[in-house]
Amino acid sequence: MMHKLLWILHITNCIVLIIVVLLQAGKGSTVGLSFGGGASQTVFGSSGGKNFFARLTSGLAILFMVTSVFLSIISSRTNKSYRGVMRQLPVSSGSAVPDQTAMEQASPAPAAMPEAK
Repeated sequence: MMHKLLWILHITNCIVLIIVVLLQAGKGSTVGLSFGGGASQTVFGSSGGKNFFARLTSGLAILFMVTSVFLSIISSRTNKSYRGVMRQLPVSSGSAVPDQTAMEQASPAPAAMPEAK
């Protein structure tokens, strides 16, 4: 339950962070304001909401990092997570070099050659 709630929070945070970054004005937008270009028509006043969007972006970025860390910790502790190919191989008991008697038992007996006439 907590895992799903954290995923929902993380995805919502990602979407809102993308929207907030796209809403921010570029660096060249202040040139228009110097010629009297609509500073009184902004929603956030004459500052243009720079402080608001900067703080909101910072907060959302921090929340994104925190949820990313918690999701990685939770997923590494579950049994369903992918652990790699080497962990799926069967574990052999004994040494890494096969025993010579085991090799002889595993190999098929040589077939008898028919005699040439």
